Amino acid sequence: MNYLIHFSEAVTPTSHPKYQAYTLKQLRKIPQLKDFTEEQLFAMEVVAHVLPFRTNNYVIEELINWDNVPDDPIFILTFPQKDMLTPSHFKQMAEAIRTQDKTHIKMTANAIRTQLNPHPAGQMEHNLPQIEGKPLSGMQHKYEQTVLFFPSQGQTCHAYCSFCFRWPQFVGMNELKIAMKEVDLLIKYLQKNPQITDVIFTGGDPLIMKTASLAAYIDALLDADLPHLQNIRIGTKALAYWPYRFLTDNDAKELLQLFKRVNQAGKHLAFMAHFNHPIELETKAVQQAIQQVLRTGAQIRTQSPVLSHINDDADIWAKMWKKQVNLGCIPYYFFLVRDTGAQHYFGVNLAKAWEIFQGAYQQVGGIARTVRGPSMSASPGKVQVLGVQEVQGEKVFVLQFLQGRQSDWVLRPFFAHYDEQAAWLDDLKPAFNAQHFFFEY
Repeated sequence: MNYLIHFSEAVTPTSHPKYQAYTLKQLRKIPQLKDFTEEQLFAMEVVAHVLPFRTNNYVIEELINWDNVPDDPIFILTFPQKDMLTPSHFKQMAEAIRTQDKTHIKMTANAIRTQLNPHPAGQMEHNLPQIEGKPLSGMQHKYEQTVLFFPSQGQTCHAYCSFCFRWPQFVGMNELKIAMKEVDLLIKYLQKNPQITDVIFTGGDPLIMKTASLAAYIDALLDADLPHLQNIRIGTKALAYWPYRFLTDNDAKELLQLFKRVNQAGKHLAFMAHFNHPIELETKAVQQAIQQVLRTGAQIRTQSPVLSHINDDADIWAKMWKKQVNLGCIPYYFFLVRDTGAQHYFGVNLAKAWEIFQGAYQQVGGIARTVRGPSMSASPGKVQVLGVQEVQGEKVFVLQFLQGRQSDWVLRPFFAHYDEQAAWLDDLKPAFNAQHFFFEY
C-alpha cells in the first residue's frame, strides 16, 4: 500500500488510505505471519487472551521491519511475546485454551489479570474524585492542578502497546475500566475546584474518536467559561500509530479546526504524544501529521518509558530526542515501566535507567534537555531519579518528587539505599538507617 501523502494545499490532503485493524480474532489472517510456526502463533494467542492485542495495517506495513522479526522493536511493541506472561501464567492460560471451554478460558484470563496489579498507584482507591458524595468513575484527580478525564468513546486505540499500563481498559472487565461520557459532571467538578488548571483527555486514546465526539467534550469546556482552566492536554499515540487521523481521515480537517478553536479561545492545547522508538518518527506520514498539528497552535510534548527489548539504549534515546526537536516537538518525560502487566518483561532497573538517561542526555543540545527522568508515576507521586552518589560513606539513589499528592513534597530531595535490582519505588529502602521516607509518615 502506498502511504505517501500529497497535499494540494497545506491542510487539504488528497488521498485516503483504508484503515484495517487486527485483533486477536484476526491474528492468523495477518499476511506477514504466514511463515510463523504453529507454536509461535499459539504462544501469541495465549498471551493475547490475557493482555490485549490490536494493531493496524500502518504499523504492520510501515513501521515493522519484518526482516528483523522477532527482534524488531515495533514488532515487540505491538505483538504478544511469550515471555510477557510468567511461565506459570502462560501454562495456566495455554491449558485453558486447549480445553476450548469459553467460560473456563475467560475465568482463567480474568484470574491471571487480577494478579497483575491492574490499577497501580492507587488509581481506584485514592485518585477517584467525587461530587456531592458521588464517585466520578471516569476521572482521576491525583495532583492539585491536574484532572484526567476518560471519555467513554475513547477507550481503545489504533494499536495497543504491549507494555501499556492502561491494559485493563481494553480487556472487557468492566470492574477494571475507567470511563464516563458525562461532560457536564466534568464541568461541574471543575467549577467546584478552581485550583485545577489542566484537564488531560486520556484513555485509551481520545483520538480514536470521531471529531464530532471529541468536539462535544472540548467545545463544552470552552463554552463553560472556566477562566482557571488554562491547558487542555490530549494523551495520544495516534501520531505514531495512525498519522492519517490528521491527514486523510474523513474528518481530519474538522479535527484540525477543533484544535485551532482551543487556541482561539485562549487555551493552550498540548499533545502528550507517545513515541517509543525513532522508527515511529521516520515515515512521511508522521512527519506531515506533526506539522499539521503544530500549525493549529498546539504543542507536541513527547514521552515514553524506557523499555527492555525496545529502547533500553542511550543512543536510541538521543536519536529520538534529536529527531523530535528537529520536527518541532518538545521532549517531556523519560518514564520507568509501571508496576503492572508485563513489568517483569519490559522493566529496566533504576541504576540502568539512570545510566541510559544520562548517556542520552549528554548527547543532545540544550533545547532537547527539556526532558525529565527517569521518572516513576508511583502511588505518592512522580518520583525522579537524580542520580547515584556516595553520601556519608553510603552508596545511595538521590531522588525527588516532580509531582506529589502533597504539594510541599515537590522538589524535596531524598535518599534511598542503593539497590542494583530495584526497579520501582516500592523496592527501595531509606538510606542512612532511617525507618521511613519522609512521605510515609
